[in-house]
Amino acid sequence: MLAASGGAYAKGVAQVDSARIAAADADPGNWLSSGRSYDEQRFSPLAKVNDGNVASLGLAWTYKLDIDRAAEATPVVVDGVMYTTGAFSFVYALDARSGKLLWKYDPKVPREKAANACCDVGNRGVAVRKGKVYVGAFDGRLIALDAKSGKKVWETDTTPDHSRSYSITGAPLVVKDKILIGNGGAEFGVRGYISAYDAETGRLAWRFYTVPGDPKLPAESPAMEMARKTWTGDKYFAEGGGGTVWNAIAYDPTLNLVYFGTGNGVEWNRVARGEAKTATNLFLASIVAVNADTGEYAWHYQEVPGDMWDYDADESIVLADLPVGGKMRKVLLQAPKDGFFYVLDRATGELLSAEKYTIATWASKVDLKTGMPQIDDAASDWTSGAKLVMPGPLGGHNWQPMSYSPRTGLAYIPAQEAAALLAPDNDAVFDSRTGVWNLGTQPLALPEDLKQLQPVIDSYKGRLVAWDPVTQKQVWSQEYKTPWNGGTLSTGGNLVFQGTADGRFVAYAADSGKKLWESPANSGVMAGPMSYQVGGEQYVAVLAGWGGAFPLAYGSLSLNAKVRPESRVLVYKLGGKASLPPPKHTPAVQPAPPILSADAATVNKGRDLFNGNCGVCHGLSAVSGGVVPDLRYLTPDKHNVFPGIVYGARASRGMPSFAGRLKPEDVDAIHQYLIKRGHDLQDELKTADTGKVAETTAKAH
Repeated sequence: MLAASGGAYAKGVAQVDSARIAAADADPGNWLSSGRSYDEQRFSPLAKVNDGNVASLGLAWTYKLDIDRAAEATPVVVDGVMYTTGAFSFVYALDARSGKLLWKYDPKVPREKAANACCDVGNRGVAVRKGKVYVGAFDGRLIALDAKSGKKVWETDTTPDHSRSYSITGAPLVVKDKILIGNGGAEFGVRGYISAYDAETGRLAWRFYTVPGDPKLPAESPAMEMARKTWTGDKYFAEGGGGTVWNAIAYDPTLNLVYFGTGNGVEWNRVARGEAKTATNLFLASIVAVNADTGEYAWHYQEVPGDMWDYDADESIVLADLPVGGKMRKVLLQAPKDGFFYVLDRATGELLSAEKYTIATWASKVDLKTGMPQIDDAASDWTSGAKLVMPGPLGGHNWQPMSYSPRTGLAYIPAQEAAALLAPDNDAVFDSRTGVWNLGTQPLALPEDLKQLQPVIDSYKGRLVAWDPVTQKQVWSQEYKTPWNGGTLSTGGNLVFQGTADGRFVAYAADSGKKLWESPANSGVMAGPMSYQVGGEQYVAVLAGWGGAFPLAYGSLSLNAKVRPESRVLVYKLGGKASLPPPKHTPAVQPAPPILSADAATVNKGRDLFNGNCGVCHGLSAVSGGVVPDLRYLTPDKHNVFPGIVYGARASRGMPSFAGRLKPEDVDAIHQYLIKRGHDLQDELKTADTGKVAETTAKAH
């Protein structure tokens, strides 16, 4: 293995510990954890690249990842070596100066496990400690690798019940001698928790459950005793409860507290999960603080009591010291899905302020005395009838990390406007099988005619918001034509970097929001950027690669992005001269669809079955966002074997089996609907504006 520049291995490879992460500001050339430091500010003090010279930034090197979908990781750089991940939890070690591959590890996640997560097969990065690299594999394993060779040291299974759809997409966090990780899967019926494992052996040290367990058994802890009193029904154990810790974790070494966010309930529909309107359902949609050594409960703040809008609190948790009410306070900042920006005292959990950072119709305000949102039932209670709610389940801000600059005092939020029409599914019955969505809501209906759909597409917008957490006001913003833009990085050079859904990497002045530089990325950028220094040279890095919930389920609404998955590491420096290959926008030729033989009733049945079972991956109304195949383009041979594909013939390639869930007549109805949609596309391509439609469709694949 090559020695990295600057004597990287003089003291051993990847020699990171909790003390070094806590002192990250004294080591600004490295990026030691996914959020750089324990405060998760994603602020780099480096300033060699600044607002005066960023126009000279150029590509230094690129590295092509193995799988072209859902590149979500923020790389870690330690002493000249970059460690990062790709889809299906691949791990890469690269020379941070040249991009040369040092080693690669494939955890060999079975592709059929792709059905076990709501929002693609991405991975948000690694943790590094004392010569080991830790990754949470998509199928629920936590794996420790030797940082020098990439060989596996140990692995442990983090999932207590393999009959449930558990997954891992988040990055682990090193805290002292432990590795912390949470799990996903709430949409499918799992019980949420966060776990701490011994960093040397992989043995479980402690686990904090976020929702109650079997009501027939004693509660595991006083926290679960408290939570159990807030659930009024008796279905939560059978359904799992939800509340998964799938992303945000932060740590305060001075208070020795770990902070994490929790997800939605199972099912989204409060009535379907058997809960009264007054039930708060702890700890759904909450921020929870626990003792780092024991996992013992310290405090919580629930942002959305009894959540029924998929308003996860798993978005970035940022720690800062800010003046509040005339004195400095240790605070916790979050801009979660629900559209409010929260400022909490991180020692006590006291709510200090909460204001809307984007459009939010579900509640008018948050009462500071009670900490409770003032919910507008007329606008948002969809349990007895359809309501158009903002934000929808995509959120006012999703997992894409926000950053905070102590230089400007501003938080930089990848905000968005993405409404959703939610309606109860009164016929839904909870199904505990793996890979089965349990939402208690009808699939979102979208216009199938492109002209009718375009206004809906245009209503979905993105925005980079610079937010003052002290005054709780927007200072500046940059508008984007589509949501699902990337995370942000702020730097000591008065810069904010962000990738965009339409395939760019952009730098803005952190104080004013003026755009100073941009570069093509070939693909949509979702990941959080980072910066590091090797040999006196500052680099800025980001992963590009389209994927996730928006282009999967909302394929037709993502067409304004006009990108396709193409995953790689992009690294920039001043005067960089490397070149990016041209994007792979190969026009798609639609095979002639078979003759439609079904009547209207069968096609309508097929539409509902498709949107309810297939649309979450292949796109509602059978319009793909390009991450997985667009089924309007089925070839004759695939039409011939369509039932076999649905029943598992391609499970090893990531297409889950629907055997036992869909009857043969259901599969035939879905097939007929796809044939009908193929003919719809054929008609669109023959219209007067053929060129525009063809370009839009082709670039989405």
